Amino acid sequence: MIDIVRAEWTKLRTSPGTLALLVGVVVATVGVSMAASACSGNGCGADLPKLGLTGVQLGQAVVAILGVLVIGHEYGTGMVRVTLTAMPRRLHVLAVKAAVLAAVVAAAAVPAVAGAVAVSQLMLPDHDLVLRPAIGSVLYLVLVGLLAMGTATALRSAAAAIGTILALLYALPIVLAVISDEEWRDRLRRMGPSTAGLAVQATTADAVTGPWKGLGVLALWALGALLVGAVVLHRRDA
Repeated sequence: MIDIVRAEWTKLRTSPGTLALLVGVVVATVGVSMAASACSGNGCGADLPKLGLTGVQLGQAVVAILGVLVIGHEYGTGMVRVTLTAMPRRLHVLAVKAAVLAAVVAAAAVPAVAGAVAVSQLMLPDHDLVLRPAIGSVLYLVLVGLLAMGTATALRSAAAAIGTILALLYALPIVLAVISDEEWRDRLRRMGPSTAGLAVQATTADAVTGPWKGLGVLALWALGALLVGAVVLHRRDA
């Protein structure tokens, strides 16, 4: 396992796009949160901690791309055959990839969320520091990365996986917004990975689902994607 960890960390660290994507997570999250915190008056809403973390909604796209490329790039180049030849315990490889990805995403998510909170507190005088939305946002980004990696493993295509993940994160909430039946809209929002997961940022009673319960829904999505990916990786040829 130590050899697998070292190999996967080396591959991720030396990949030419990794550093740029990690920097992109921080820049996107802080930048959009700064823009959102520039509002004034009643338009800002009552949930200022959530408003100050608006940038997470863009940062998640960068995290999703990173999660897909962790294994999708290997399928695209054929490098996965070399990986599985050198390390034939496929499920161990997938587990280590997930652990390394989670650690790297967390390393970028912490300064990204901390920066967003700091900027929003400076720009919004009435903003009170609430730890749960900040901590939950870090966990949210980590889970999005794992969901993306599991999807890429199952689909064995980086392009298809990126399209699928971005649709789940962005297209699904748009579709839910146009559903006229309020009961069904709320029910589906509780099931969506992003609509449920982002409830962890809410500090008011307006959230459709509970904060940690919503994050648990996203965790189930990520676990399901990884399990399907594990089955595909174990049963199909590289």
